[in-house]
Amino acid sequence: MDREDKIRQQDKELTDSIRYAGLIQTAVLPTRDYLTNILPPHFIFFQPKDIVSGDFYWATRLGKKTYVAAADCTGHGVPGAFMSIMGISFLNEIVNQKIPLKTGRILNQLREKVMKALHQKGDSKEPKDGMDIALIMLDPENSLIEFSGAFNALYLIRDDKLQVIRGDRMPIGVNAVEERSFQTHVIQVQEGDCLYIFTDGFPDQFGGPEDKKYKYGPFQKFLLSIHKEDMEQQKWLLINEMLEWKGDNEQIDDILVIGIRIE
Repeated sequence: MDREDKIRQQDKELTDSIRYAGLIQTAVLPTRDYLTNILPPHFIFFQPKDIVSGDFYWATRLGKKTYVAAADCTGHGVPGAFMSIMGISFLNEIVNQKIPLKTGRILNQLREKVMKALHQKGDSKEPKDGMDIALIMLDPENSLIEFSGAFNALYLIRDDKLQVIRGDRMPIGVNAVEERSFQTHVIQVQEGDCLYIFTDGFPDQFGGPEDKKYKYGPFQKFLLSIHKEDMEQQKWLLINEMLEWKGDNEQIDDILVIGIRIE
């Protein structure tokens, strides 16, 4: 086998390994049937940059309450994928205590587990491995939701107005500023409200006539323009908008947008 063939063979083995890692990652994500079972009308637009992803979504039901998360781990590709599998595992572990926890408490516990797993002591010189996350708890019995975020926000659209509920400006993981508890926002919701949680892949994508980032302002306007469509249609409109914006540019990051309509 000459040098070129050897490199080709090694490349194939590496790609096969990454594909297998992708299968493992897909296996730990909630299935479409499970999500349809536990969520009101919704969509998930999930487009990894590579075969495996540093973004992940997670959902589970505990009694009559449903938890949903959209998260963005440090990096993408294989390192991000390892972190995402760890994040899903820890979230399951926390919620499987069977004690309903405020969303802020869940993020506090997730941060503790991530820092312990990565041997982070809180030193500002340590690598900033971790994740940004938006976490919602749906409580249809009381017509309310809870939201907590590590950098990531929640968008709520009601009566043709978009409200931004911001997450705390600190990650899940070691933080340069003083570590504090994550805030829990409690919000009354009503029939027809649209909720959106997402990572930064969509607004950060380069494209358009001037080859610049899509940005959050236009992202909010686009969601406002499509929020009355049914959820599956909204997903396809987002996919199409991203394709048109990106054009021939390379996708720069994993993309994840979750939309939920309150019934």
